[in-house]
Amino acid sequence: MTSPYESRPARSFWKSGVSEQRPPAIPDLYRKRFALDPEMKIATAGSCFAQHIARRLRDVGYAVIDKEPAPRLIPPTIAKEYGYGLYSARYGNVYTVRQLLQLAREATGSFAPADAVWRKDGRFFDALRPSVEPAGLATEAEVRAHRASHLKHVAAMLSELDLLVFTFGLTETWEHKASGTVYPTAPGTIAGDFDPETFGFRNLTHAETLADFIAFRELVHGLNPKAKFLVTVSPVPLTATATEQHVLPATVYSKSVLRAVAGELYDRFEDVDYFPSYEIVAAHPSKGALYEANLRSVAESGVDAVMTAFLAAHGAQAVVEDPTERQAARRAARKARKIAKRGDAKRSDVVCEEQLLEAFAQ
Repeated sequence: MTSPYESRPARSFWKSGVSEQRPPAIPDLYRKRFALDPEMKIATAGSCFAQHIARRLRDVGYAVIDKEPAPRLIPPTIAKEYGYGLYSARYGNVYTVRQLLQLAREATGSFAPADAVWRKDGRFFDALRPSVEPAGLATEAEVRAHRASHLKHVAAMLSELDLLVFTFGLTETWEHKASGTVYPTAPGTIAGDFDPETFGFRNLTHAETLADFIAFRELVHGLNPKAKFLVTVSPVPLTATATEQHVLPATVYSKSVLRAVAGELYDRFEDVDYFPSYEIVAAHPSKGALYEANLRSVAESGVDAVMTAFLAAHGAQAVVEDPTERQAARRAARKARKIAKRGDAKRSDVVCEEQLLEAFAQ
């Protein structure tokens, strides 16, 4: 009697594929769908974890697009706080696929967001990327002019990229009820005011998220038929949930939806690859060892594990960060913030607006 499992390789079985290995270093976990050419123009976008990916790809010499580099005289630590160098354009964190699709449509002239400028303490903020100007701007007109320039850079990025690396982050979002415009943060978190008659919470479904990415892919291919996509799911849990669920099952639900969408995209489209960064960090074989003490922030050892596995499959060597250099960078960042008189608020090495929700915890 024969079984269809008799011919399966070792990677298909839990014992030989996982328990007999040494997580997170699991051999043959990822098989690339297509090669990364060193000359390939790579764009990055997504949730906070995507910042690590962009940084490490640059470190090993890949041609990561930066359409909005910081002015030359701005120190790197300050530039990062203003959204420079985090991604391939200065759009900040893109937490949901709906937000990604909306940005692409706006950049190509087929969408105009509602309530796009928010106020706080007499200053004006871009509601679609409120963290890129931490102190806001002096006038609404200035915000709109900055955004118009930004959108030109985004359109150029979409037209030129060979590969987009996108990290799926959240399903939960806040939207303008009448128009469907979604925002990276809830009104009132960084700027603006929350009016329940105007704004509402939305937890995007599998069907909505899948449809949004397919629409985004079609839009990009209309500009750039050669474009490919590499998707992954952020292993960073929700800071807070706006559902009635406990934050733990809310996180598992959100990540499950995103992982299912990523898997279906991989199965349906030959130009979409999936990399299991979520599985490396968050799955139980790693025993939570790749997180910081808060069980939310991914430790540098986690980033190392993810990028080592990814780059090994593509024939490149990961750059493992030197803790001494990292400490020196943190000291320099603290000094630069004091010089800039930006206050003494604690900031992590990754710019993540969602972390601000911790301030509302009771």
